[in-house]
Amino acid sequence: MKLPRIHIGRPQQLAALLLLFFMAECLWVVGRQELSPQDYRYARCGREMWERPSPLAGYFTTCGNLNGDGTFAYRVAGLPLTVQRLALLAGDKLRKPENRLYAGGALNGSTWEARHELSSVKYLLHVPFILFAMWLGAGLWWVSRRLFGNEGGFLALGLYCFCPTIIHASVAPNNDVLAMWGLYGLIYTAIGVAHAMQGPRRKWRPRIALLTLALGLTAAAHLLAAIIGFVAAILFMFYVAERRRSYVVQIPIFTGIGALLILFAFYSFRPAPFSYVFTGGGARFWFSLVGPSGFIRDITNAPILIAAGVAAILYLTVRRSRYFGNTTPLLMLLLLLPLQTTQTISSPWLWALPFLFTFIGGTFADALETRHRKLFLTLTGAVLVTQAILCLAALPSIAL
Repeated sequence: MKLPRIHIGRPQQLAALLLLFFMAECLWVVGRQELSPQDYRYARCGREMWERPSPLAGYFTTCGNLNGDGTFAYRVAGLPLTVQRLALLAGDKLRKPENRLYAGGALNGSTWEARHELSSVKYLLHVPFILFAMWLGAGLWWVSRRLFGNEGGFLALGLYCFCPTIIHASVAPNNDVLAMWGLYGLIYTAIGVAHAMQGPRRKWRPRIALLTLALGLTAAAHLLAAIIGFVAAILFMFYVAERRRSYVVQIPIFTGIGALLILFAFYSFRPAPFSYVFTGGGARFWFSLVGPSGFIRDITNAPILIAAGVAAILYLTVRRSRYFGNTTPLLMLLLLLPLQTTQTISSPWLWALPFLFTFIGGTFADALETRHRKLFLTLTGAVLVTQAILCLAALPSIAL
């Protein structure tokens, strides 16, 4: 099997520069933050998941059964510290016996109590979430560029990289940024599977396996995001598959079973804590506009909102803008914005932002192909520059 050729041209280089700038923004914020009790909770519970779940009957960690909160963020936060602990164990064998931190292979006090032996704990906790946010940005650029060309892709990525809300979500351990990453990937992977079904069957299996992985990881981050993504993916696949719709019925069965196995693995294959996925209420929701209204009132998001308003007008008034590529992110945006979880503290409206940027990129790319190209090119540049300035000015407040 031949591996796909990877071509790194000027567009890929510019996208990488934008993502590196996004990373620099996040690292600047992290460098001015202090570790919070929430950071310690994610680190402690995540380390327990990797190293040894709590022996207490019915409990997965000393944090309890997490009451429907996804385990993905805890494992992401705890993994670097667990790796560092293993490195300390390996390096400890080179010390003299009287200077060792470990006696007989057992730790003398927890790693957290030996803070003087740890280095860059703050970055070990936060950088993995920044990397997932960068991964989402790369996926957003790839999808938007593939659908709308370079101009649409770079507008979507630019708004993403200079969105203070995205930066704020990326600089602290949380499941929302992972759910956002998983849900966006799940939707567009499902559409990719439906497109692949128009071709030879040898191309189906890798994409179906990727769809299963995306669904399982999304469920590990947030059950509601996985359910919404699963249902939406089936509907989009039915629409795209056309003559192969009879096969679409089978794919959700296999992906659902595989995703449950992945989710079971996140609970270390322990049935008791795994049962809380079904009884913890993590997927309970209602409707509220509190989250989106806060995003709208934030002056730093003004250029994004102006671009969104223009995109909505273009979609409603220009026929060429109303096609599947633009309608898909718009439907996901309208579906996610009014949702509010009732059992867990999360922000489903945040999951809608990548779809918002995709929608803006698509409609603006269509407008740039009309006789009004110069006008919309000026508007696009003004939106990006203004958003970048407001985002950089907001970084100190994000660090507080």
